[in-house]
Amino acid sequence: MTTPEELRSHHWYGTDGLRSFSHRARTRQLGYLPEEHLGKPVIAILNTWSDINPCHVHLRDRAQAVKRGVWQAGGFPLEFPVATLSETYQKPTPMLYRNLLAMETEELLRSYPVDGAVLMGGCDKSTPALLMGAASAGLPAVFVPAGPMLPGHWRGEVLGSGTDMWKYWDDKRAGLIGDCEMAELESGLARSPGHCMTMGTASTLTAAAEALGVTMPGASSIPAVDSGHDRMAAASGMRIVDLVRRDLRLPAILTREAYEDAVATVLALGGSTNAVIHLIAMAGRSGVRLTLDDFDRIARTVPVLANVRPGGRYLMEDFHFAGGLPAFLTRLRDAGRLHLDRPTVAHATLREQLAGARVHDEDVIRPLDHPLAAEGGVAVLRGNLCPDGAVIKHIAAEPRLLQHTGPAVVFDDYRTLQRTIDDPGLGITEDSVLVLRGSGPLGGPGMPEYGMLPIPGRLLKKGVRDMVRISDARMSGTSYGACVLHVAPESHVGGPLALVRSGDPITLDVGARTLRLEVDDAELERRRARWQAPPPRFGRGYGALYQDQITQADTGCDFRFLARPGEVPEPYAG
Repeated sequence: MTTPEELRSHHWYGTDGLRSFSHRARTRQLGYLPEEHLGKPVIAILNTWSDINPCHVHLRDRAQAVKRGVWQAGGFPLEFPVATLSETYQKPTPMLYRNLLAMETEELLRSYPVDGAVLMGGCDKSTPALLMGAASAGLPAVFVPAGPMLPGHWRGEVLGSGTDMWKYWDDKRAGLIGDCEMAELESGLARSPGHCMTMGTASTLTAAAEALGVTMPGASSIPAVDSGHDRMAAASGMRIVDLVRRDLRLPAILTREAYEDAVATVLALGGSTNAVIHLIAMAGRSGVRLTLDDFDRIARTVPVLANVRPGGRYLMEDFHFAGGLPAFLTRLRDAGRLHLDRPTVAHATLREQLAGARVHDEDVIRPLDHPLAAEGGVAVLRGNLCPDGAVIKHIAAEPRLLQHTGPAVVFDDYRTLQRTIDDPGLGITEDSVLVLRGSGPLGGPGMPEYGMLPIPGRLLKKGVRDMVRISDARMSGTSYGACVLHVAPESHVGGPLALVRSGDPITLDVGARTLRLEVDDAELERRRARWQAPPPRFGRGYGALYQDQITQADTGCDFRFLARPGEVPEPYAG
């Protein structure tokens, strides 16, 4: 066990020098007695709460529960406000700022007198950002997920935020519902604090965090407003003090085996395609090389077992009461798909953590012999249109489109698409392949969630609800459809997507894992010779740093200077 003199914070508080005297005096200025903090583990609570982030608006209260747990276990809690990444409001996309929060997390933990951290997040980019930064800092850490919101309700229907937003917006464009219905939906779609209660990116990534072993068991699915969420937060506060005393640091948890289990979990959940980018980046910060090929390899060995929207029927509250992730992981355990002898923050081994977990509803969490799909919910594509890879969430697409050839209709940017998608002069039919470029990591900038390209209104009125759509963008995990995403390299850097012209035949074959532009190589070379790179978007500021350092989707969109290996010295506190 760590002694008080071995605590990292001792270098700030426990020596006889002038600096320690100053640190102690300033702590008295904060109103704390020596007995409250000296010799105790100092715990940083990194809180992404904000008045404008509906996913995290309750985290100010949850931080009090975390503090309660830290005090109870004999630690000293300090709350740090950090950047809030709101999927709802932040433009052009919070993905532009994921690495900024990761940097802030790492540098706060490195530069202040803290021995461990509780990371509070949940909205899509906050989970990977916090864990990337904490992995780089290398201290003990526990993640507290924000939790899903309550199910939505409207005229006797149970609604899933995001998924039903897309559905009813298409119904409005098709003329099936009007402004009065939409006004009612505004008040019924998202009715409590918390992140999306479908298996969107937020639920996918908090489940991945739990599968990695960095949360308390069952934490990822507890509804945000459930009293159990308060209890989980307090338990997390107690746990982090124990981890500091045992010096169990995050790198010991985030092993290659843990990342492989997280990938298997995401795929068996039918989770968001965004998890591919984030897990690759998170693994890189842990010194683990995770690739698209790992996702495709694991996808072929796990079935989809979570009957949760958008790929299934139920919502996250149903998943929680069906047993949550501990019960879900017993299915993967029984299939031999987990590394059971690795540690978690809560138990000596994952095997021990899953002991006693049970599934309470086999329609929500399917048995192995009755899956929603025989293979994992995300497929990795290769071909001359995506030499470095692309992804598709094929379980959320209409099966007829999983093998399809059609003529491209190309849009150079999202604004043009919005303005012209209903133009009959484009000649779009249900067999067309809609192509959006200029929306990748650099082109977006930040890979906005433009990938669920809108279907022309006249086709919606005919009952068409899915088409093949291809882009270098991302899409919301709550979205659905035959949308090929993350095409790499992106068009903005001269990837093959930049060479596509309207009318070019494109073939998608999910079974064969291929995406091909049916244009001969000589013609593509002629087009490439005429292509000109777009000018840089940012002349200064964070955007200039971003465009100079960002990597492509297949390698996680991290910053090069953060992703590379290298030692960072501890600050001298004396």
